[in-house]
Amino acid sequence: MPKPMKRQLLLLLLALLSVGGAYAQYTNVSDLPAIYIETFDGTSITSKTVYKYCRLHYVDEQGLVTSYDSVSIRGRGNSTWNMSKKPYKIKFNTKEKFLGTGYAKAKKWTLMANAADKTLMRNAVTSAMGAFTSLKFNPAAKFVDLLLNGQYMGNYQISDQVDVRPHRVNITEQNYPLQADDNITGGYLLEVDGFREGNCFVTPLCSAPVRIHYPDDEEIVASQTSYIRSHVNKFEQILMSDNFTDVEQGYRAYVDTVSLLDWYICTEVSANIDGFYSTYFYKEQDNPLLFWGPLWDYDIAYNNDYRIRSEKSLTSTVNSLMVDVAYSGSLEWVRRMWEDPWFQRAVSARYQQLLSRGLVSYMLQKVDSLASLLSESQALNYQKWGINRQVYHEMVLYSSYQQYVEDLKTFITDHCDYLATAFASRKPEDPTPPFEPQDCYYRIVSARTGKPIDVWNQQIVQMTDDPSRLSQDWQFMPVGSCFMIVNRATGQALNDPTAPPVGPTTNVGTQLNVAAADEHDQRQLWSLVPQGTEGCYNLQNAYTQHVANLSGGGAADYTTVLSYTSDSRNGSSQNRLWRMEPSDNLPTDGIAAARHTEPQDYALAYNPQTRLLHFGAAQPAQLTFTVHVHSASGQLAGTFRASESFSMTPMPPGLYVVSWTVDGKKRSVKFRR
Repeated sequence: MPKPMKRQLLLLLLALLSVGGAYAQYTNVSDLPAIYIETFDGTSITSKTVYKYCRLHYVDEQGLVTSYDSVSIRGRGNSTWNMSKKPYKIKFNTKEKFLGTGYAKAKKWTLMANAADKTLMRNAVTSAMGAFTSLKFNPAAKFVDLLLNGQYMGNYQISDQVDVRPHRVNITEQNYPLQADDNITGGYLLEVDGFREGNCFVTPLCSAPVRIHYPDDEEIVASQTSYIRSHVNKFEQILMSDNFTDVEQGYRAYVDTVSLLDWYICTEVSANIDGFYSTYFYKEQDNPLLFWGPLWDYDIAYNNDYRIRSEKSLTSTVNSLMVDVAYSGSLEWVRRMWEDPWFQRAVSARYQQLLSRGLVSYMLQKVDSLASLLSESQALNYQKWGINRQVYHEMVLYSSYQQYVEDLKTFITDHCDYLATAFASRKPEDPTPPFEPQDCYYRIVSARTGKPIDVWNQQIVQMTDDPSRLSQDWQFMPVGSCFMIVNRATGQALNDPTAPPVGPTTNVGTQLNVAAADEHDQRQLWSLVPQGTEGCYNLQNAYTQHVANLSGGGAADYTTVLSYTSDSRNGSSQNRLWRMEPSDNLPTDGIAAARHTEPQDYALAYNPQTRLLHFGAAQPAQLTFTVHVHSASGQLAGTFRASESFSMTPMPPGLYVVSWTVDGKKRSVKFRR
């Protein structure tokens, strides 16, 4: 049956089910579970503070109905309570495993309307992101269709109430009533709450409004309030002090750094402008540390609130850090942390770790999965509420659900790309150490373009990184205080062919090339000069005193590398800066190791483009020996005179061994065709 026809039948079924407010039966209205709520007096919910008694019938995916009597319901939320599609809180008479195994057993649960989020999934995606990191409590996200007193209300999300219990914020619950000798060091559930509701105190230095959620207002006593207030104020005092960066005496002695980093990164990834306005954190018993999380209330995150545009002159938050543009609350705390070099490095390093574990692809897959899950229910939801109506502060309006989903995915991808650069730019640059080559080939990569240098027609150019191109691999051979840099494919050395006269600023602009390796030729000797930009070096030629420079800084393949001016801009011009990135290990008996300082100074090379084996030597006339080529199985593939070349074109791909004898010494080299 076509989906539009199926939706029409479902809506008709909804109308037929209700007769004078009483249900003939309870059944699913989409492929999601359904919740039927009937208030005892048959009227709607109008209060956020006064509960109303009701009956609740839960219909699972298979149509099995579970009924609960003596349930109560009230409104919830702050700005969301003023929307047409309202959020609710339900409270059972006894603790219930409402969502089954793996979830909390509790009286209170929330029914989130997600009215301001046209994808309906921003809260659920954020909860999944928290679970991907180290955060211990991540709110439930069970989607249902809600029917209230016979009226279809739309798609809702069952989620946890943020409170203290197993499978929620699982910290020590304090005794009630409190005894004189009870341990009041924890646990406490706190929130920097911009609305300043409930039992709230304001910190003295940053004016952060801190709400005590647990122990709750009915149970907490003065000694507990005094203790946790003093502890949070002490944390703030040390954070704002002169020695706040000290690892033992500074603010890190008061925070769990693992949860701090992940909470902050999740706030930035989600671009939640309310992430500091509402910040949950908690303290465990006999533990001085403040733990961060859970993530809560993210329906206006991910570029879904135009107020940031009007107030901060932004068209999008895609290229913004929340620490620069979001609303206050815990904002001053985080801004102070960004002044700590440890925090700067730690945020960038942890973010890179999460990226390498697949954070972005995980979030995109979660969006796709939820979009599929919500397909039928969201269609019914927007038949009631409208897909292109302005509900709150939506940044964009579309005519289809899929457009909202694609907009969310595009934002996640683009914003996560931006964050990698933004975080890296804020961390201090570690001094670049002297270059000490290991037993491997290196790729010499431009700091400006990220592309390695390559050999093309004996000239040096930049090319797109290609692991199969051995001409992008170089071996660094120490010669005195310099290096001869030998190409893996050609066996030739990086060379500065500038004609005299030469000097740091004289006769610049000649394209670098390769030449037969000769450690006595200063044109082939290079110093690697460390620069302040982390991990970068100048390649400075011993003969010309010029540095290698990417011509014009262009990103195109075949951009030339020049012998260029060496001056005060060596450390700031990215065209002159290069990173040495390890490639393959050097073979123990490989081609690079076959170069000798014996009387016969020579090197064997294999060119993967021409598929030719050939020798190069300072004195070619000495290449008089015979060379044998065998397959890995020992079968002879051919022989040739060292002064000639040998074509591997007819040979099948695989591992080969080249061997020869010089002055009674047998030499062998392995290579792959």
